[in-house]
Amino acid sequence: MAQKPKRTKSGSAWMHEHVTDPYVKKAQSDGYRSRAAYKLLEIDIRDRLLKPGMTVVDLGAAPGSWCQVAVQKLKRQGRVLAIDLLPVAPMPGVESLEGDFTDSGSLHWLEARLCQARADLVLSDMAPNMSGVGLRDQARHYELCELALDFAVHWLKPGGCFLVKVFQGVGFEDFRRQMQAAFEQVLIRKPDASRDRSSEVYLLGRRLRDNGTVAVTSADE
Repeated sequence: MAQKPKRTKSGSAWMHEHVTDPYVKKAQSDGYRSRAAYKLLEIDIRDRLLKPGMTVVDLGAAPGSWCQVAVQKLKRQGRVLAIDLLPVAPMPGVESLEGDFTDSGSLHWLEARLCQARADLVLSDMAPNMSGVGLRDQARHYELCELALDFAVHWLKPGGCFLVKVFQGVGFEDFRRQMQAAFEQVLIRKPDASRDRSSEVYLLGRRLRDNGTVAVTSADE
């Protein structure tokens, strides 16, 4: 008979934190698919990213809480395109693909849906499957960030915005400089819904540049 896996101290601590997390409880009561909804809601309240009529691309969308926020803010006037390795359960106003954003077939799916049009906003909450080796995981994460940035540069409308999850540490400043080259303004956002112990922050690129000139002003607000 197979033995039941023992619960580790770290696993028990995570479960306790999860079930007692006020944002988890609020997401359940408000009907959001995850607590991540409040990260986007808070950033949107501050920066007013989402408006009716927009085309929004959500990279790393599962389980779909950011899509829920986008649909609500767009008031069903606009489009939301979503992609993730995991399935995003269907919801009105969202076209989604269960696929790997790094795969050319998935990229072609997004490009075909855009139909030579351009997006107003690209969101990326992507993160790699963690190996537990810090430097390797950080490097893999920034590879995803760079792919998302490349997509945003090629598919955003002039003046469009890009919001991406990053982790402070090795690679952060290099990636921020890449964003400064692409956008007129790059801001750091740490929503209250992001756990204090996490190095997670969001970089917001505003107003995609036409000429790719490197920004010379500070990225901090």
